[in-house]
Amino acid sequence: MRWENLTEGPAGPAALFGAGAVVTRTIDTPEFRGITFHEVRARSIVNRVPGASRMPFEWTVNPYRGCSHACVYCFARKTHSYLDLDTGLGFDSQIVVKTNAPELLRRELAAPRWTGAHIAMGTNVDCYQRAEGRYRLMPGIIEALRDRANPFSILTKGTLILRDLPLLREAAEVTEVGISVSVGFTDTALWRTVEPGTPSPAARLNAVRTLTDAGIECGVLMAPVIPFLGDSPDRLRATVRAVAESGATSVTPLVLHLRPGAREWFTAWLGEHHPHLVERYERMYAGGSYAPTWYQRMITRQVHELAAEFGIGPARRGAARKAAGPEHPDGPPSAGATQLTLL
Repeated sequence: MRWENLTEGPAGPAALFGAGAVVTRTIDTPEFRGITFHEVRARSIVNRVPGASRMPFEWTVNPYRGCSHACVYCFARKTHSYLDLDTGLGFDSQIVVKTNAPELLRRELAAPRWTGAHIAMGTNVDCYQRAEGRYRLMPGIIEALRDRANPFSILTKGTLILRDLPLLREAAEVTEVGISVSVGFTDTALWRTVEPGTPSPAARLNAVRTLTDAGIECGVLMAPVIPFLGDSPDRLRATVRAVAESGATSVTPLVLHLRPGAREWFTAWLGEHHPHLVERYERMYAGGSYAPTWYQRMITRQVHELAAEFGIGPARRGAARKAAGPEHPDGPPSAGATQLTLL
């Protein structure tokens, strides 16, 4: 990999981290077997969202790059190629850890130019993936945000967030804190193949219940809704019912999108596990990374109708900063798309 084009030297201030600041570790324990950690000291940690994005936040914090959740559809896979790392198995097993993230965030929040804008986390890769159990970066990050009363939101598939529940409650006393858990479906067979490194959907919904019982409002981003595998009326109904039973404050669907990097990896997975669907996907995504607008609207309508039936609904107007959807560095979905009603 070409770390040198991202370190100090000819790259100057644009470099991501200092020269000689990369330490590579392989940890031979069952929970981390097969995973390599690249520990870096980042030069900055608060990132501006690209101007073309229609996300409701301008700033993000991502303490990790790569993700052991190994979701075959993950839109962030392409970002691994920026480090000359593989976007397939490499994305799942070569994890970049910004070990100085908490101290760097505290410094950047204290800078005179910082105005206290909302910061979204978990919008690129999951900040509560397995690596967080070892490196424990999030407690320091939450403490820094709490101490500055800086509003923030977290999107996660990781039940490890419950470890930091006391800190989240402290932060919620002084600023706006939004938590959203991603659960696209409750089918366990589909989960085991498409999201093999994540806690089960049931475990994630139990985390939603724990958070809401503790007074932390928690919505569910029903993402992704996977065409032809997770979008049947019965499966949508089962998922929305489970979300309602978890005590979630809202449910918002997000249809699968397949950007370059993720598209190739997902298509290979589809060919192995569901070869009869390959041509249908080629037709559905012939126009680009996003499913057709009519399909997105159909799914959104069905989920919202089910949510109303079960006593919950999409996030209320004005709650956009309480939960973060994925970043769209290569441009937003079509203007007519309604799948991001939460945002």
